[in-house]
Amino acid sequence: MIRLGINVDHVATVRNARGEHYPDPVRAAELALDHGADGITAHLREDRRHIRDEDIRRLRALSAPLNFEMAVTDEMVSFACEIKPHACCLVPERREELTTEGGLDVVGLRDSLAPQIARLRSAGIRVSLFIDPNEDAIQTAAALGAPVIELHTGAYALGKENELSRLHEAARIAAECGLELHAGHGLTYDNVKPITELPGLKELNIGHFLISEAIFVGLGASVRRMKDLLG
Repeated sequence: MIRLGINVDHVATVRNARGEHYPDPVRAAELALDHGADGITAHLREDRRHIRDEDIRRLRALSAPLNFEMAVTDEMVSFACEIKPHACCLVPERREELTTEGGLDVVGLRDSLAPQIARLRSAGIRVSLFIDPNEDAIQTAAALGAPVIELHTGAYALGKENELSRLHEAARIAAECGLELHAGHGLTYDNVKPITELPGLKELNIGHFLISEAIFVGLGASVRRMKDLLG
């Protein structure tokens, strides 16, 4: 069965909008886990616009795996090595973006990525690279020693022509390179099924849609329905 990771960033966004202590993203994480989520994802951004340092520490204390999304900076790598999450997913980050807009430029950033990946792995952290479905990016990820890639599905979610075919080809190349395959971004009940059919897919990380749907049906119900769709 494909694992489902729930991104709780958007619960923190609502909390921070009013400067309150609620809604609590850790409570959301616990509820999601109680209703079938396999892990929790959270992105600690440079400007702390949603998730904060203390949130990450509390999420790390849960019994479930924490997938810590982070930019490739000395600050974030040091923090990750301190708290030692189950996994770190390295993502691009621009302060002015509303959400992550694409995959990490692993080819262009290869020289700077190599020592940071080595540092994380030496701390016992599984490293994932969030990348576009591109052969050069996948092969570079494998050469850098990252055991996992997460394919950016944002273009597919927006209906870009031939994007599903690109994702299938990327999955094939990832398997040839011996990489574990994850995917995520922009996935909903309506578009997730074709993604579940990517060969070798082990995990999906979904946040915004499920947190939004929870406004109407509750978080437990939104998570359970997505788990059912993952088969």
